[in-house]
Amino acid sequence: VSLSRKRSKLSRKQSCSGFSILYSFLTRISGLIFLLVLIYMWSSFSTVLTGNIIHVCFSTRKLNNSFYCLSAATHTNPSFEIPNISINNNNISNSTSSIITTEKVEVDKFPISTPHNEEVANAVKIIEEHLKVHRSWRFDNKNNASCEDGKGIYVYDLPSKFNKDLVGQCSDMLPWQNFCRYVSNEGFGEPISKLGKGWYKTHQYSLELIFHSKVLKHPCRVYNENDAKLFYVPFYGGLDVLRWHFKNVSNDVKDGLGLELLKWLERQVTWKRNFGKDHVFVLGKISWDFRRTSDSPWGTRLLELEKMQNPIKLLIERQPWHLNDIGIPHPTYFHPKSDNDIIDWQLKIIRSNRKNLVSFAGAARNDADDHIRLIIIDQCSSKSDGKCKFLNCSSVKCNEPESIIQLFVESEFCLQPPGDSPTRKSVFDSLISGCIPVLFDPFTAYYQYPWHLPEDYDRYSVFMDKKEVREKNVNVIEKLGNISLRERENMRRYIVYELLPGLVYGDHNAELEKFQDAFAITFNNLLHRVSKFKD
Repeated sequence: VSLSRKRSKLSRKQSCSGFSILYSFLTRISGLIFLLVLIYMWSSFSTVLTGNIIHVCFSTRKLNNSFYCLSAATHTNPSFEIPNISINNNNISNSTSSIITTEKVEVDKFPISTPHNEEVANAVKIIEEHLKVHRSWRFDNKNNASCEDGKGIYVYDLPSKFNKDLVGQCSDMLPWQNFCRYVSNEGFGEPISKLGKGWYKTHQYSLELIFHSKVLKHPCRVYNENDAKLFYVPFYGGLDVLRWHFKNVSNDVKDGLGLELLKWLERQVTWKRNFGKDHVFVLGKISWDFRRTSDSPWGTRLLELEKMQNPIKLLIERQPWHLNDIGIPHPTYFHPKSDNDIIDWQLKIIRSNRKNLVSFAGAARNDADDHIRLIIIDQCSSKSDGKCKFLNCSSVKCNEPESIIQLFVESEFCLQPPGDSPTRKSVFDSLISGCIPVLFDPFTAYYQYPWHLPEDYDRYSVFMDKKEVREKNVNVIEKLGNISLRERENMRRYIVYELLPGLVYGDHNAELEKFQDAFAITFNNLLHRVSKFKD
């Protein structure tokens, strides 16, 4: 019996020991699996904190290895009151959250280029709602500026380190050329004698200088801050970004001047009064250059700072999910001084002999849309039977405005695939040349410029699905050739007579009576917007 009891105890111990070993093994396996899941999530997700906003981003091969981000703010949107946006009963409110994607997805109006994703579809819906809000700010009275109430624009006299001193560093900004030639003549650059009166070698990043010079002469400018309803901050943020682009400096150095500016503004009574809601910045680079993330050394964090959420930011490319980012046209080479300058140019290009059906000025690039460009270049160069002319921008010819404008004036359609970013200065060069732009991404123009381009994009452009082009299901040249001459002429007349005047920035001393240029449209809308806010 004693021996039996000992064996029984030993058996129980061995049994317990077996269960213990099994339990330990399963626990370790579970822990290992959990660890592997964490590693996978860590490699697939990146979390970015910007002010009071958290962005959780993931990458997936199913979505072309693109990053998609779900962003949630810990505070409500500090901009003007707009209706909350609720789509498909998902309660997506523009005041509390937004979904941000760098892979452009077309919904409703445009074909889906990636697998349908309900959240991404909702994001595009939010963009469209924001554009409706922007269009509601448009000032339709073309004869009068919106300052008849006696209130106008006050221009801050900032310390020179925020603008003039940055211009003084122009020779050291770009390693391959002297940028000073472009910032001369108050941002217009050197005259182009071959193209005639009103043409200048204007750089696409010159908008800060152009606007600053023109706003100082605006008829609604006031010199007493108490008489102002709109406050213009002449900070050359684009030049601040540009001077560090090609230098190995810390993020603290890149962000330093912008933080100094905000400290300066916070000491101003006019800023404190409405927390910057009635202030406007003009930034001459794309929005992404001011939205640096933790995993990229590029640009500054200026537009991610909490204090910068209230003001309006005018940019050549807006971040489509930020209501207070507003896109305005890239500066072209044409800066008319009078109504007659515009009329003479309109007559010239409407009568132009357009010997090329299609043209493309560009080069292949190392980006996500590079494959589209290669296909376009191939179709244009070797498969167009002479209907398409390709100007290779790998050469220096694209640095010569005369070559670009001559090509576009002689072409019916101008191909405009995305480049380093969705928007292209070339879109506006083609429009002011009477060349119908062919777009492959709705973010190139349709989601960018609600004050200067109409909602009905078919009136001024042709859209082609980039997925169809990538998969070689469409010959771009052949498809454009099927558009009738009457359709082309109707589009061209609309571009030349309706759009063109509002897409150019007039000379600093321009006296336009019949037309509103891009600058006048922008500031009339800003004044109208802030009037609605004050009311």
